[in-house]
Amino acid sequence: MSRPVIFDLFHTLVPGADDERDRVVGEMALDVGVEPAALVAAYHASWRDRLVRWDAEETVRVLAGRLGGRPTAEQVARAADRRIALARRVLGRVAASTLAVLDALRADGHPLALISNATSETAEAWPDGPLAPRFDVTVFSCTVGLAKPDPAIYRTAAQRLGVAPDACVYVGDGADGELAGAAAVGMTVLRTTEHADTDPSWGGRMITSLGEVPDLLGEPAEPRSVRPRGGGRPGLAGDPTMEPPAPVG
Repeated sequence: MSRPVIFDLFHTLVPGADDERDRVVGEMALDVGVEPAALVAAYHASWRDRLVRWDAEETVRVLAGRLGGRPTAEQVARAADRRIALARRVLGRVAASTLAVLDALRADGHPLALISNATSETAEAWPDGPLAPRFDVTVFSCTVGLAKPDPAIYRTAAQRLGVAPDACVYVGDGADGELAGAAAVGMTVLRTTEHADTDPSWGGRMITSLGEVPDLLGEPAEPRSVRPRGGGRPGLAGDPTMEPPAPVG
């Protein structure tokens, strides 16, 4: 079997749309009768709970309540629908070049998995987007109750692929300490800066375009024991043995 490749989602396969998200949350605030800037701030502060605990409606209900709002069920549903619609828009904005890379990897026999620190809106919108049929395995933090860089979320993806973690290549921008988390379980790590230069302190292999991935997978592996941290041009076998920076976030 060709080597499995595990991708991050936001800022790796699609842009994060952070500014648009804040604008939509501000509109949701008007739906439920609270101050827009306050709800945006509450969304930012509650990101861990939203990643692993709350669905869209519970998020609106809890955060609006904390801000003194008492929205009706109809108002909560209307606000949650706005957030889900945003997720559908974001997941629909996949560059043709990204889809071509995924199709090329699949054609070469590489199993593909996704690990995403994502709220329930993303998981709900995922099946209708163009990425979904291209992945063999998807692991969303909101559905497994785990978030990167917890080692268990990487092991979950590898287990569902039917392989050991050290058989996998992980591709991500570096948010939430994800690169160190992947390296810690033995995965080979590629940091992508195509959409965002999120973790410039990462000392391992970097790519500027996902289009580089298929060729890199064809490179011969170098012995892990001879590559010092930050020295030379690390090949795909070497990143897991390089001492990663401490997780952030």
